[in-house]
Amino acid sequence: MSRLDYAPKLKEIEITDIKKGLAVFMPRSDKPVSLDALKATLKKAGYTLASADITVVGRLEQDGEKLVMRVGANQQRFQLDAVKESVKAGDVVEITGEWKTSDAGEVISVHTVGKSTVGQKFEPRFFTTASPSSPGAAVPLAPIRTTSPGLTVYKGGAVTPRFYFIKQHIGDLEVRRQVLDMSASYTPSPRVQLEVNLPFMRSSFDDGLKSGSALGLGNVVLWSKYRFYRTVKTYGDRQASVRFGLELPTGKKTAPSINTAEFVRQQLTPINGGLSPHIDVAFSQAGGRFIFGGNVETVLRSERDGFRMGHEIRANTDFEYVLLPREYDKPGRELFMILESTLVHRGRGRVSGMVVDGSKSTEFYLSPGFQFAAHPRFVVEGSLQVPLVRNTGPLILQTDINVLMGIRYLF
Repeated sequence: MSRLDYAPKLKEIEITDIKKGLAVFMPRSDKPVSLDALKATLKKAGYTLASADITVVGRLEQDGEKLVMRVGANQQRFQLDAVKESVKAGDVVEITGEWKTSDAGEVISVHTVGKSTVGQKFEPRFFTTASPSSPGAAVPLAPIRTTSPGLTVYKGGAVTPRFYFIKQHIGDLEVRRQVLDMSASYTPSPRVQLEVNLPFMRSSFDDGLKSGSALGLGNVVLWSKYRFYRTVKTYGDRQASVRFGLELPTGKKTAPSINTAEFVRQQLTPINGGLSPHIDVAFSQAGGRFIFGGNVETVLRSERDGFRMGHEIRANTDFEYVLLPREYDKPGRELFMILESTLVHRGRGRVSGMVVDGSKSTEFYLSPGFQFAAHPRFVVEGSLQVPLVRNTGPLILQTDINVLMGIRYLF
């Protein structure tokens, strides 16, 4: 609604019942209101307006056999239907009713008429109650490790910094990684989202004989998401999207000097190869306090200086439950409990153009986590990923633990 010419700032729009999608706001006093404009704006954002009530204060005028009302400094005209109270032209009153539109303009089907406390100022006091047939939460559904088919704020976006601590090993070699992944997205239309990921990684290793560390930029990934399906209902949402990514060969490629196989040594860098396309299909369904989703992603790895990991197929699932608040009428202060799973299959990698035996792997992880919406535009999240199945070749680093902490800010 904040995209309307006459709408106030987003923080001044109050959601009164998130289950039914009810919201109340007072439009700007210097702009005329339009029900058609409200419907069109909500439609662009993926919602359908079921009904709207409006309260206005102004002076009554006689127009033929009907009464009309003039409101505000711009003297916007409202046609009145079903006026049963004994009022007449010249009275200053407050009227509440169902907001409609016709060829003659804005129409109010009157429910109540009361005396105005505004006097002769004729200051507009519009209160609209919109009932879009979809959930009213300001924070879009967004799992942590699973791709969300949802989009961020229409003609807005999100900034999501995430910090990962990852512990790995292979034989006597122990590896620790600290990764800062900076993600920024923008939604220029109700169906399209653009995103960029910039990872920075510090890795340290110790094999009992030698230790060391390295710091560098990983491969930057550019994304474009298209939401091709969405259906909404009261307190529920179902949507699907396809996402295309291009991983650029921007990361630091110098491997540390250590007495181990070349394929293992290359895994200590921040990259998994060179220019690589990603294709990702995602689905989610929300109903009441429960959210379920999943995605399947394919990564086709290319070589960089003769090295690449194997091509990947990833399948993730996401199950969420809104634990708090127990009386869930307004967005904000929600605590989501999350359980995600990840299945990763990698084919054999290459070094110096040669296929490397022992570089194939299939792994399965579970990731309990949480998200807390401290504000409708600010989310804190955490996730702990642990392995359940690690069917890896003898040259693949095995992940023992993966801890994620992050925030998300919508603009």
